[in-house]
Amino acid sequence: MRELRDEMSRRILVLDGATGTGLEALGPTAADFGGENLSGCNEALNLNAPEFVRQLHHGYIEAGADIIETNTFNGSTIVLAEYGLDKQVHEINRRAAELAREAAGKFAGDRRIFVAGSMGPTNKSISVTGGVTFDDIINTYRLQAEGLIAGGVDYLLLETQQDTINIKAALIGVDEAMHRVGRRVPLAVSVTIELNGTMLAGQNIEALYYTLASRDLLYLGMNCATGPGQMTDHLRTLAQLSHFPVSCVPNAGMPNTQGKYDEGPSHFHEHFERFCTEGFVNLIGGCCGTTAEHVRAMREVADHHRPRKPNLKSVRRALAGNEPLKIDEFIRPVFVGERTNVIGSRKFKRLIEENQFDLAAEIGRDQVMKGAHVVDLCTANPDREELRDFLAVLKPLLRKVRVPVMIDTTDSQVVEAALRNIGGKAAINSVNFEEGEKRLEIICPLAQKYGASVVFGLIDEDKEAGMAVTLERKLAVAERAFRTLTNKWNFDPGEIIFDPLTFPAGTGDPNYFGAARATVDAIGEIHKRYPDALTLLGISNVSFGLPAGGREALNSVFLYDCIQAGLDMAIVNTAGIKRYASLTAEEIRLCEQVLYKGDSASIAAFAAFYRDAKTEKRTDEDAHLPAEERIARHVVEGTREGVEKLMDELLTRMIPLEIINGPLMNGMKTVGVLFGANKLIVAEVLESAEVMKASVDYLKKFLEPGAASATRGRMLLATVKGDVHDIGKNLVDMILSNNGYDVVNLGIKIPPDVLVEAVGKHKPDFIGLSGLLVRSAQQMVVTAHDLREAGIDLPLMVGGAALTQNFTLTKIAPAYDGPVFYANDAMQGLSLANRLTDERERPALESEWNGLREEGMREAREQTEHLPPVPSQSLYEEVDVPPPPDLDQHVLSDIPMDEVFPLVSRAMLYGKHLGLRMASQRLDNLQDKQAQDLKANVERVLRMAEREKLIAPRALWQWFPVYSENEKVTVLDPVTHKKRVEWIFPRERVAPFRSAADWVRPKSLGGNDYLCVFVTTSGDSVQPKAKALQQQGELLASHILSALAIEMAEATAEWLHRKIRADWGFRDPANFTWQDLLRTAYRGIRLSFGYPACPNLEDQILLFDLLKPQETIGVTLTEELMMVPESSVSALVFHHPNGQYFSA
Repeated sequence: MRELRDEMSRRILVLDGATGTGLEALGPTAADFGGENLSGCNEALNLNAPEFVRQLHHGYIEAGADIIETNTFNGSTIVLAEYGLDKQVHEINRRAAELAREAAGKFAGDRRIFVAGSMGPTNKSISVTGGVTFDDIINTYRLQAEGLIAGGVDYLLLETQQDTINIKAALIGVDEAMHRVGRRVPLAVSVTIELNGTMLAGQNIEALYYTLASRDLLYLGMNCATGPGQMTDHLRTLAQLSHFPVSCVPNAGMPNTQGKYDEGPSHFHEHFERFCTEGFVNLIGGCCGTTAEHVRAMREVADHHRPRKPNLKSVRRALAGNEPLKIDEFIRPVFVGERTNVIGSRKFKRLIEENQFDLAAEIGRDQVMKGAHVVDLCTANPDREELRDFLAVLKPLLRKVRVPVMIDTTDSQVVEAALRNIGGKAAINSVNFEEGEKRLEIICPLAQKYGASVVFGLIDEDKEAGMAVTLERKLAVAERAFRTLTNKWNFDPGEIIFDPLTFPAGTGDPNYFGAARATVDAIGEIHKRYPDALTLLGISNVSFGLPAGGREALNSVFLYDCIQAGLDMAIVNTAGIKRYASLTAEEIRLCEQVLYKGDSASIAAFAAFYRDAKTEKRTDEDAHLPAEERIARHVVEGTREGVEKLMDELLTRMIPLEIINGPLMNGMKTVGVLFGANKLIVAEVLESAEVMKASVDYLKKFLEPGAASATRGRMLLATVKGDVHDIGKNLVDMILSNNGYDVVNLGIKIPPDVLVEAVGKHKPDFIGLSGLLVRSAQQMVVTAHDLREAGIDLPLMVGGAALTQNFTLTKIAPAYDGPVFYANDAMQGLSLANRLTDERERPALESEWNGLREEGMREAREQTEHLPPVPSQSLYEEVDVPPPPDLDQHVLSDIPMDEVFPLVSRAMLYGKHLGLRMASQRLDNLQDKQAQDLKANVERVLRMAEREKLIAPRALWQWFPVYSENEKVTVLDPVTHKKRVEWIFPRERVAPFRSAADWVRPKSLGGNDYLCVFVTTSGDSVQPKAKALQQQGELLASHILSALAIEMAEATAEWLHRKIRADWGFRDPANFTWQDLLRTAYRGIRLSFGYPACPNLEDQILLFDLLKPQETIGVTLTEELMMVPESSVSALVFHHPNGQYFSA
């Protein structure tokens, strides 16, 4: 219904209030219902006392509702059967729709009132209560929908849904009803999120969204269970994710002891004012306990706000169990546990054959406990009934794990039965062209019907070479598959998972020579051609036939190379993965020879090594000082060699805790003192932390069960929701945890409700929030508010690149009841932690910050009071517009590192990231040992990055014709000169009231100006390597590598900007110096979205629409508007000489 969709895009619509409690308030008698046996059956009123229903509709329409619901919440055969009315389902639902339709015409005047056909959850849940089948749910919703459609509803509303399997069945039932009736109407889904943060059957709102993302829904939202306050974070999450419009229909609070609802219209007004202001909603309404006055309050709010804009950039590269699995750069590779497979696991097969299905499911739980993100389930044993076994093990498996399931079978009956029992979004493994499109014609409709992704194995009908071995064959089959799945079967690219196939590398079969390299290359090429699709490989087949001792090593090297190429998902035994970082250079060389050469000599050398290889033992130097002093000295100096021998000596007379809390902690105390005296830098502190970590790890095996070291305090640490940056947070973790603090690091993108839960679980002494982006500072305000609402007032430490002390004191602190502190860096965080945990220091610290807060608030008020009005007119100064060399898109994928690295800011790399004060001067002083040692470490990591090709500077840029109108800049298509995008650049709040739009020639002067837009990146290989280094205890190398990637992306931007200036006709002069570069003494300026002169990060979406960097240099944009890889830069280059940095 186009009219309804158009209305939802133009304004926030208001749904009516409660039906059940609303009818109850009108006081119908047993006679009105049709007798004592029907008393309480509201649906019976549609036939026996319709005047009550008309009166309810009238009240809501008069109060301002745009949509009224039919009185059919319990109008299903399942519920009506309890009243003996199941034979009248069609009549009851049709009549209810007619009553609503009549009321909409009679009482609305000139307004257009829409009618929603209400379809409640029934009183049966397939997952929770049982007692009902999938087909029962299909049939009950089909019958109800037929009646509602016949009565003239504008759309159907599945509301108060509690079980995703029920929802899937209901969707099928509704589809069947529309087909039978011959009329299609829109369909909306609204679910109930309980106080524990999930639906009754266990799914959270994010997993639900990914499960239903492929459906064509009018809107998706929440209703019932709680009042609006408890819905806030779930609503915020859904609003950020959803490409559907979003609804919010809460109860009037929680029922009190008398069963009444206490939140009045003013509460609703307050909460919905926030929801509408923050852009969370497209439709609002009331559920249990709400009245016409609640509707009136919502009408008032809705009329003063614009509707939420759906997230059209939302991607479907996701699976779901009860929890979501969004597959992106930050989780890659996703591990698919392979041991719940009768073909690959003897133990699993034996348990299935013994009918010990619960124990068999335990293997799946073990895979998840050891790191699997997905469980691959296969019961295809020719000696048994596959379908029976699959369902028998699936049911206990779903109770034990919350991750998605991969259905591994060639039997379509098993596929459909599995999909009817899985509440989330599964993956079907697999389809191919082995029999042409025959299997696709069976499986694809099932995937579409139930909502599933498909794995496509690169196999076709070729009788001699059906399994694609060469790169050319793999890409040819992939192209055909992508075209068929997207064009014929309407799959979203994110729902396609390509399996490029793995072949044994060590059999000596010449047919497979080069096959491993072809697979690795195919992964990269597939991602380049189909950036939104996914790739998957079963890894272990590559080592088939090789000595058992070497198979894990070969699998590890192959997996590593596939990950570097961009592999998204790997089917592995997560309990037996050998770390790549633990392999020696010789092992890696031997594995690579087998993988990429595969001749008999390579295989023989590999077999000999794993049969005869010996390990070498290290020797230790003599000790001259007492062991306690030598250990502390090792910590201070950051040297590990010989520490274990010293600890072995101490263990003969000290218990492990005495060593940890004695000499080791003494060493870290000395490190803290030296850092505070500016005698150590951050990089050296990290080296000390590495020694401390390695030492404690070694001593753990000697600790008695239940023993724990004394701690100075516990910190709960998190990067706030919407931010994936963790380099600063991890630095805080490393430094505090190695200075005697117990740090609970929750990770990245942590929503407030998870923090609240973690506070209760971990009982921290203080909380630390981190975030890099400008919007992360705002999220800290939201988080502080939600912590306060939860009654939490622990000390709160905040830090991040876009955060300032002033913002902390004037924005975050007022949103929180407890003390709030700003830490400029990790060591200031350590200093604050030390003072907070010192009973003598803490009162003075809190008093000091309270004073700063009051002063900051006073200054902020004074500044606001004296701000002049901001004019809205162009300040453009006429200059000659240099013509660009062309309007073509340019891509460079092989920018030499030796051209980029000299442009790395030493102040940022060595100063900001590595803590070397006065870095630029000290690095030039060859007598400065501290600076030179750090420089040597950076150069060592840089050589490693070059050797392993971890950093690959790439760039994409293009000039566009533009013109300005006051603060607006319009970008035109280079060919058609039609409008492509518009950007608004806000003005300064103080004189001279600059806007970036002032640097573009106005339309009133003829326009004819140009803007260059670019994206640069360091590539996507750094993160997995940095993580591996951290796990090895190489904390400094990990930190340097992450910092290098970030600064190399900035340096690539600097390199490209210089090239753009030259190509644009205003090359830098020959005597242009590094200092000139730092002062931006060149013509023009470059600006990036999210920074002060153009703070609207949402404009990044339009930049990506212009350049599409995901298709050329592999840079994508997340739903949180962050670039992946993280080490990427996007910018606009203005040529106008007046261009300069300022804060809007």
